Amino acid sequence: MPSAQPERLFPATPAAGQLTEGEIAWRKASERLRAEFGDDVYASWFARLVLDRIEDGVAHLTVPTRFLKSWIQSHYADRIAAVFGEERPDVTRIALGLRVAAPKLATNGGDVVTSPAPREPFFDRGGQTGAAPAPLPGSNRSSSDHQRLPGSPLDRRLTFDTFLVGRANQLAYAAALQVANAKAGDPVTFNPLVIHAAVGLGKTHLLQATAHAVEASGRRVMYLTAEKFMFDFVASLKGQTALAFKEKLRAIDLLVIDDLQFLQGKVVQQEFGHTLNALLDGRQQVIVAADRAPSELEGVDERLRSRLAGGLTLEMGSLDEELRAKILVERIAVARAVHAKFDVPAEVIAYVAKIITANGRDLDGAVNRLLAHNTLTGAPITIEMAETALRDLVRQVEPKRVKIEDIQRIVAKHYNVSRADVLSSRRTQTVVRPRQVAMYLSKQMTLRSLPEIGRRFGGRDHTTVLHAVRKIDDLAKRDQTLADEIELIRRMLLE
Repeated sequence: MPSAQPERLFPATPAAGQLTEGEIAWRKASERLRAEFGDDVYASWFARLVLDRIEDGVAHLTVPTRFLKSWIQSHYADRIAAVFGEERPDVTRIALGLRVAAPKLATNGGDVVTSPAPREPFFDRGGQTGAAPAPLPGSNRSSSDHQRLPGSPLDRRLTFDTFLVGRANQLAYAAALQVANAKAGDPVTFNPLVIHAAVGLGKTHLLQATAHAVEASGRRVMYLTAEKFMFDFVASLKGQTALAFKEKLRAIDLLVIDDLQFLQGKVVQQEFGHTLNALLDGRQQVIVAADRAPSELEGVDERLRSRLAGGLTLEMGSLDEELRAKILVERIAVARAVHAKFDVPAEVIAYVAKIITANGRDLDGAVNRLLAHNTLTGAPITIEMAETALRDLVRQVEPKRVKIEDIQRIVAKHYNVSRADVLSSRRTQTVVRPRQVAMYLSKQMTLRSLPEIGRRFGGRDHTTVLHAVRKIDDLAKRDQTLADEIELIRRMLLE
């Protein structure tokens, strides 16, 4: 009597009337998975699962890529085993394999089946594994696999050698340098690393310097602006290459995303969130830069903000006078390489470093103006000339950017209540007045809308904020003591 043969179930779409019991059970399980997770998730993760065979109570499923295999093993294998087991009780476990070039076997009917990859991990209905899962993409990758990945272009000038360090950016620089110096296989310490700062303070320079250094070490790097990420993702949807886009993006060692505040659209943000989760789960490094901390990115999905906040968040502060002077010296040296006679006295450098306080781009503008006045008119560079050349630039210095969290904290301290009280639903007068003052100042000193302010004050409606603003505005006109208190708090916030 011939020995029992495994139930062969390939090809995936046999002719009508030729479905085996295993195929029928798998189709029913697939439809249940689609109903449970939705069409989008099903299309991304389950649609390319193929049932190869059922053997000794194990359902052998195959996928075309290592990334899909790793992701399904990590996130969905136990659920697939449970659902399939309910449709086919003799199936107690599933095994995931790759549909790769391998020896081909022929069944009695001549159908070709693909041999799954060796050492398939088993998953039973309780989610227990019988073998270690395969490594995630990117691990144990040799430098010979390295290639330049399509992304936003890197500026060859923006390296660690040209990045000037001061008190305002020292911590962010040290964290970025640690990422750059890490070796393949080293544990990832800060992930994701989030760097935020106002415009012109060196975020992009630091991110690109890190990308250059990691790429030079032979690891795979992708640097993307948020705008480029959105463009590429939308293009992949239109071209029906979304899965290839996802796999390319996730099979790297370092993903760098700049200007995250410009990431718009629910679907795009969800896809970036999936990508972020996949890389973090795979212990691959992610660095993100934005113009404010994750908690303040109102236009970004809350789950994405929460995941970003779980890493290391560092702020690059305003450039101090000493660092501004260093930047000026470096920029002047670069200009002198082209204009040999361009010479700026030390006292002029000190003067410019003192009056130009906004950001590094204004310092670039100052050097360009001095150079123009010097080369076009032949006038020597003096403090008097600098005053004339930079007059308009000095007027453009913007006031300090005030955060709602700072307003809440300083108002609470001034009125001797806690910030939690200000955000609570308590209605006692000792809490209501500070809360209304904080809402009033949030409207006067930030660009946030009434609904945004309401959300930051414990999820209140915008009409509550509007009432508080109008009430404090009216009281301040009639109560000089309150007006003085508000002015004092305002000065404290601007210091």
